Amino acid sequence: MKQIVALEEAVGFPLAHDITEIRPGEFKGAAFHKGHILNIEDLDHLRRIGKNHLYIIYPENNEMHEDAAAQLLAESLCGKGVGWHEAPREGKITLRAIHDGLLKVDVDALMQFNMFGEVMCATRHSNSLVKKGDIVAATRAIPLMIDKSIVDSAAAAARCAAAGVLRVADIRTAKVGVMITGNEVYHGLIQDKFKPIISKKVLELGGQIIAVRYLPDDEEMIAAATIDLIAAGADLLITTGGMSVDPDDRTRFGLQKAGVDNIVYGSPVLPGAMFMVAYLGDVPVLGIPACGMYAARTILDLLYPRILAGEKLTRVDIASLGHGGLCLNCPTCTFPICPFGK
Repeated sequence: MKQIVALEEAVGFPLAHDITEIRPGEFKGAAFHKGHILNIEDLDHLRRIGKNHLYIIYPENNEMHEDAAAQLLAESLCGKGVGWHEAPREGKITLRAIHDGLLKVDVDALMQFNMFGEVMCATRHSNSLVKKGDIVAATRAIPLMIDKSIVDSAAAAARCAAAGVLRVADIRTAKVGVMITGNEVYHGLIQDKFKPIISKKVLELGGQIIAVRYLPDDEEMIAAATIDLIAAGADLLITTGGMSVDPDDRTRFGLQKAGVDNIVYGSPVLPGAMFMVAYLGDVPVLGIPACGMYAARTILDLLYPRILAGEKLTRVDIASLGHGGLCLNCPTCTFPICPFGK
């Protein structure tokens, strides 16, 4: 139970919650913290920030204070790689990545958690790359005093997510074999533009390119190179060129000759409609269409981190990218701080 009293009547009592102060352009935070024993010298400050009354709290058996509730909620939301080191402030706990990796959010479980109304959790987008210490989410109980049964029910809903509503998946260090296909490049008619682009993206996520093979539009040679690269230690293959509907484009057929299966060709993403993902055993094979040469960001930027996090992508995963899969080709690219892939 909480009772509203005038400021003067609250002198000598501990504050029931943090008192927020906002000075536009200067400061937003707690002017006084929960538990502070109010003294008469504090009253003018409180009046300046618009406070004329305060709560005095007499908790009932079925109630929790917002800070205690926030602690329980945070514990229920965090899976592997997510935690916090700060005490609740103004009833809120900020959740952070414990290590570098890929943020995974169980969106359905998050929805169920937020349906309780008196609790909340706001997160970054699932599949965001994060660094150790990055903020990934924040949670709080909305009322100052909240029914414990609501907190318990919301926490139970969060724990239904087997791996946690929030987790940070490890990103493996890839050993990448690259096949650049096309008669025009193989015979020196045009200069290859793919190698530096693919190299940069691989290095950005800590991988290494173990070999690059230049190949004509020849199924047998593409198949042989596929097998050779894996024998040389590649645990991920990236192919470029030969991904369109032209009769000379034989890359996919050469991969099939090598034993590549589970081929998903075509995506609802622009740039990247003719993207391919497939597997040779446990080795992912990514086919990058020509857009990868000139577009700053493509479907590769959306899916490559997920591959490194151990996901085996299916047609359902690819189809789900349609919502948010349109790159606006902004004059200045700000990816990933943009709508692409969200």
